[in-house]
Amino acid sequence: MRRIIMLLFAGFLAPAFAEDIETELLIVGGNESGCAAAVQAARLGVRKIVLVNDIEWLGGQFSAEGVGCPDEWTAVNGRRVNFPRSGIYSEVIQRIRAHNSQVYGIPNPGNAYCGTETIEPSAAARIFEELLKPYVDSGVLRIERGWQLQKVILEGKKVAGCVFFRNSSSTLNIRAKLTLDSSDWGDVVKLSGAKYGAGADLKERFGEASAPEAYDEAGRQEMNPLSWCVVLRETGKDEVVAKPATYDARSFAQLDKTPPWVDSDMSTGPYSQSGWSVYTHRRLVDRWHNGLAAGTEATFLNWPVQDYPLCQLPQRVVDALEKTEAGASKKNIVDLTPAQRQIIFDDAKQHTLGMLHHLQTAVHERVGDFPQSFRHMKLTDEFGTADRLPPKPYVREGLRLEALYMLREQDIRAETREPKWAKVMVPDGVFGFQFNIDFHPTRRKFLGDDRNGAWQFVQTPSRGWHTDTDRAMFPLRGLVPVEMDGLLGCSKNIGVSSVVQSALRLHGQMMHVGQASATLAWLCLRDGVQPRAAAASQKSWREIQLRLVRGAGGPGMLIWPWQDLPLEAGYFEAANMLAVRGVWPVEAGSVLFDAEHVMTRRELARVLARMLRARPHAAEWKVADAARFADVGLDDGDRAAIESVCAWGLATTDKNFHPEERADWATLYRWCTALQLKVDAGLFGKDVAQRALTRADAVVQLWHALQKQGEWLCGDDAWLQKDHDHDEDGRMDLDDALPFDGNNNGVPDRLEFVK
Repeated sequence: MRRIIMLLFAGFLAPAFAEDIETELLIVGGNESGCAAAVQAARLGVRKIVLVNDIEWLGGQFSAEGVGCPDEWTAVNGRRVNFPRSGIYSEVIQRIRAHNSQVYGIPNPGNAYCGTETIEPSAAARIFEELLKPYVDSGVLRIERGWQLQKVILEGKKVAGCVFFRNSSSTLNIRAKLTLDSSDWGDVVKLSGAKYGAGADLKERFGEASAPEAYDEAGRQEMNPLSWCVVLRETGKDEVVAKPATYDARSFAQLDKTPPWVDSDMSTGPYSQSGWSVYTHRRLVDRWHNGLAAGTEATFLNWPVQDYPLCQLPQRVVDALEKTEAGASKKNIVDLTPAQRQIIFDDAKQHTLGMLHHLQTAVHERVGDFPQSFRHMKLTDEFGTADRLPPKPYVREGLRLEALYMLREQDIRAETREPKWAKVMVPDGVFGFQFNIDFHPTRRKFLGDDRNGAWQFVQTPSRGWHTDTDRAMFPLRGLVPVEMDGLLGCSKNIGVSSVVQSALRLHGQMMHVGQASATLAWLCLRDGVQPRAAAASQKSWREIQLRLVRGAGGPGMLIWPWQDLPLEAGYFEAANMLAVRGVWPVEAGSVLFDAEHVMTRRELARVLARMLRARPHAAEWKVADAARFADVGLDDGDRAAIESVCAWGLATTDKNFHPEERADWATLYRWCTALQLKVDAGLFGKDVAQRALTRADAVVQLWHALQKQGEWLCGDDAWLQKDHDHDEDGRMDLDDALPFDGNNNGVPDRLEFVK
């Protein structure tokens, strides 16, 4: 009888549903990064992919977080322009423009201050569904929704899968050869036991100028704040939201000095001060200037006043957290459970609704009635949530994976307001990026003794949003844990410092992370190797870079962050691949490739010297004590290249080299032939031989020649091992962004003449 009772009791406790799944690739998180990873993996031929999301909606920032106006701006020649779009991100932008054209008759109906493209969240969610649908229909991709991560399956120091639960009654056990952590807060990394960071890094960690010397009362909780966005549509009638219980007008006093709306179509470009207002900041649909029907006007709020700092929490939040676990209120949000995070989320929602209430009442009364008043705008019902708010907060900073290389402030920090090339251009770059070190207010100040009362945001001197950066590349090594196998970083769960994460978190950047991580996963699955082995192999780097640049059933990825490389250009691949190797010299003062620039003999000699030094068995530099040419002096920066290529095969008796003379196709053919580089014989045809040699022409021919000749690859088995310094610059490989560049000047040692 007792046995029967025990069996019945066990049956009563058994989950209502349990399923075991085996797959090649598991992606945890359906945000924009996870979706990009799923698409890239499927296109590359990974046969079984499972994507597990904690909510119904896919698309992350675009949709579930309600941020329908992506930041893309950079500065070129003193003007704000969009950073070049590439990869699957550019594909999504094209789908957004097509949707808007179909619905509104115009591809970019928002006329927003912060960006040129806008999309309503529900439409964005559909776009991501459509993006993934072909791979679901083919049976390659399976999407599971509404699951929370319960634990990570480990086999020693290897992630072998994950267990998920739903409402404490169902479980999903997924075993995978590789797992990508694209979750909002890095839960796979955390539960796996892999090393990670969260909160501010101390100066002793990376030596960053903006890092604190020691923690103060904010402790490790200080992060880029989250925001709960609100999406609004005009109704033409009063739509005042109920006053939240936590509302205090003093918390929103900044809005009393800010224009709620300005009449601007933003024709002068993004971030034009004439269009600065709460309303136009990230307007989604501008029906007034586009002649659209009444009722179509829409905007969303993502204003600093609604930012919710994650340290110095209100007392009500502290008390609620402490009820769940002693000390929980002092933990970084990354280290909280989902239920504990929800306590913070609920208070952040009330803060956001308080801001909306203030705009609809106090601000409305201050400026008077007008058609665009927030008083006449209603929370949209597109999210299907009870409070009409997005299902997720806008997350600017989360967990940071302890990776094989950690990108840090000094790697990307600029010395001027005009972004050029970063001090560190990593050799294993997988995508290019640039955005300011951009911290929203990270702290709060209570306006009295009552820590449940009014508070306002505080922005500290070292954590602001106007710290400039240069154009950089993200390293493949930054996706790979220092110790754990079977695991890759994705979304914001990657190898960066807190400071760098503030500059590497945008919609497009996160899609690039997902696409790169999936490409690395594909190679590892194909070759049966772990990510650390691939990251230590230059051969693997080069294949991954080539796959990314060429695309895989979609647009190619921009790796070297040129501003002016069209994705469809015949020289797109070559200009990326030679630049990332250091073979194609770049101009320090320009971010342009300038495809139609006619090359001089000097420029051609410079790149040919590097080409020849990149060979597996390179000739030694040939530089005499006395200058060989009368017009190439001893202090000429290109003397080593010019004299060496001449010694290696360009036989000449001329006392002058004529370095500034223009090169033509015949020049390229003669020189390459003399140097035993294989180029197209058609270059010497009588109808084209005298044609001026442009950069576009040269880079394509030289890239083909490099592929034919082969290139040197590091054969040091100890490289990238702990306590190993390959280039002998005093920085261990795991702490060296430029491991093959001993003088750290951006040119690999093998390609540079050093006296």
